[in-house]
Amino acid sequence: MLAGLMADIAARKSALLALLLFVPIPSLGSVMGLWIAPGPFGKTVYFLCKLWILILPAIWLVKVEKGRLSLSPPRHGGFGFAVGSGLIIGAGIIAAYGYLAASHINPSHLRALAAANGFDRVEIYLAFAAYFTFINAPLEEYVWRWFVFTRCETLLPRRAAVAVAAACFTLHHIIVLRSFLPWSLTVLGACGVFIGGAVWSWCYLRYRSIWPGYVSHAIVDAAILAVGWKLLFDTA
Repeated sequence: MLAGLMADIAARKSALLALLLFVPIPSLGSVMGLWIAPGPFGKTVYFLCKLWILILPAIWLVKVEKGRLSLSPPRHGGFGFAVGSGLIIGAGIIAAYGYLAASHINPSHLRALAAANGFDRVEIYLAFAAYFTFINAPLEEYVWRWFVFTRCETLLPRRAAVAVAAACFTLHHIIVLRSFLPWSLTVLGACGVFIGGAVWSWCYLRYRSIWPGYVSHAIVDAAILAVGWKLLFDTA
């Protein structure tokens, strides 16, 4: 019993340390890249922070927890839920844009920001869309659902772990959203990010694979990109 208690305490300490080393880093990169030093230095810090959150989970698993990397095979299904949840959240995003956000967004301002960052060309936007959907989304499932959620699960009851993991996922998105949107829309967007993070954390809890969550995530990203397309290129 004592050995089990000590092992549980050690696992909790390890999980807490992993979260402390991980969770603040995306926010640091976003603050530096978008607010404090929006130039070469800030972009370098952002890139290094991005690299850190991609490498740390694998190193932690292999070196600290003595585990093995895997491709997270979807042995328990979950793709029906993934498609359904993705369509529901995606429809919510499009509806929120149409009924709540459209009148508060200045498309000219967003187009100017997009032009300053090279996203005013269709081919560049499509390349970004492909990266966002097929590379960034599965990487986010790997780091936020597998790594962050499972460490939260070690520290907290499962429902609380879902909420805390979703809140951690939302933090750096608030910084990014606020750099483009007023506070009212930033709060609305952050609520959407939290809901998505909670759904995908629950998805990992239920199915123990990142891939159902990724399918849902990719559908939601498609809705976001459709709104972005309308704002940047639909001038009718």
